[in-house]
Amino acid sequence: MKRFLKINAADNVAVVLADDARAGEVFATPEGTEVTLQSDITRGHKFALRPIAEGEPVIKYGYPIGHATAPIAAGEWIHSHNLATSLSDDLKYTYTPTAIPEVKVESCPEINGYLRANGDMGIRNELWIVPTVGCVNGQANAIVERLRRECDLTGIDDVRAFTHNYGCSQLGQDHANTRAALSALIKHPNAGGVLVLGLGCENNQLPVLRDQLGEYDADRVKFLISQEVEDEVETGFEICSKLIERMRSDRRQPLPISKLKVGLKCGGSDGFSGITANPLVGLLSDRVIACGGTSVLTEVPEMFGAETILMNRACTPEVFDETVSLINDFKGYFRSYGQPIYENPSPGNKAGGITTLEEKSLGCVQKGGNQAVVDVLNYAQPVTKHGLNLLTAPGNDLVAATSLALSGCQIVLFTTGRGTPFGTFVPTMKISTNSQLAAKKHNWIDFNAGTIVEDEAAEVVCDRLMDKVVAVASGEMLHHEKVGAKEIAIFKTGVTL
Repeated sequence: MKRFLKINAADNVAVVLADDARAGEVFATPEGTEVTLQSDITRGHKFALRPIAEGEPVIKYGYPIGHATAPIAAGEWIHSHNLATSLSDDLKYTYTPTAIPEVKVESCPEINGYLRANGDMGIRNELWIVPTVGCVNGQANAIVERLRRECDLTGIDDVRAFTHNYGCSQLGQDHANTRAALSALIKHPNAGGVLVLGLGCENNQLPVLRDQLGEYDADRVKFLISQEVEDEVETGFEICSKLIERMRSDRRQPLPISKLKVGLKCGGSDGFSGITANPLVGLLSDRVIACGGTSVLTEVPEMFGAETILMNRACTPEVFDETVSLINDFKGYFRSYGQPIYENPSPGNKAGGITTLEEKSLGCVQKGGNQAVVDVLNYAQPVTKHGLNLLTAPGNDLVAATSLALSGCQIVLFTTGRGTPFGTFVPTMKISTNSQLAAKKHNWIDFNAGTIVEDEAAEVVCDRLMDKVVAVASGEMLHHEKVGAKEIAIFKTGVTL
């Protein structure tokens, strides 16, 4: 295994891969020079390959990740004490299209999924209760508990109430976000049956929500207003029991991977994220797209500093303009609440070796692979174009992962260097950036990308990841599913009445 890594030929830093890098150790660069470490350096952190003057750009991944705030000697540790962001407010962008590499695949796997009436593919057959308002969360959970206790759930992957605190006392775009999110949740193909449970007096009126749904499968989606019946738990149980009977006859069948929509997310990132797991997921995204499938990249604040990479892969000038708006509108969202635009990375990111937002973003966007950006989506907008899509959502793990699923992703690939146990309402595969995390938190991590720095070829690891994705899409449960860690987080904006 290598002890150090210079990622790009243009870089003036290298990353420590070993656990025991000590002062005095010598790193032989790919160019044939030698650099001596000036201090002990933690795994995942970086050091200078040559002297860097105060104010000079620090280069990693072939791009600036900020500027030196003090003179830095060759072999010196680089982090928050001597490196700062160079990002500023809104920028002027020019569309400079880059060549999109052709991705060749020998064959495209099939998925054993559920074909829904509208032609969409579900990879789970679950019964969901969706409250229109937080006031009926308790009733939704009571129905679920009774169903699990009294019903034969053979052929049903899960019965779940997706509770939340919203649906009333909201205004404007904040209320619109909640309604859009719940509409998207109700129509998701991973649900074989849905009961929409309302109260009756909430802002999020059930008849209006039903109208917003547009076309839906009336045999699979049912509605109940609690204030209109004597016992909403009993009535809800009866409705769901009939849905279960219908769902029990659903069967998996071979379906093309072109029907798969993959969400791309990272959280608890570290210095290995942009070296192992994120590039690996990018390779997987490219392969899925080459097979006619779809991937969706979000976390807009974690595109800041790397946005031009995505902009120049826009398939048309119109998509370029939409990508510019995606970036600048999110900066405007921060400013509208008087908050700093570049309050990132998190303490956990910094402990793992990430210093600036540019560095985090350059690692983050690698999950999007190298294919063209075909569309830019608003929050909870359904994805309709095959290829790489960009989605409006924040970086928050729960909100972003939920947002990807709301746009129609049946699975989320979640890379992490620090680890996390959560899952959104679709299978959320945890992919570790390093083998140490995979060994320590084997009850959280579903796939280890750390072997890429242990001399296993990335293409070989991607073969295994594709096999894992197909297996999960065909019914294999992930760790978070086994323990029932599944929830939704709606993008909250604005005031609460």
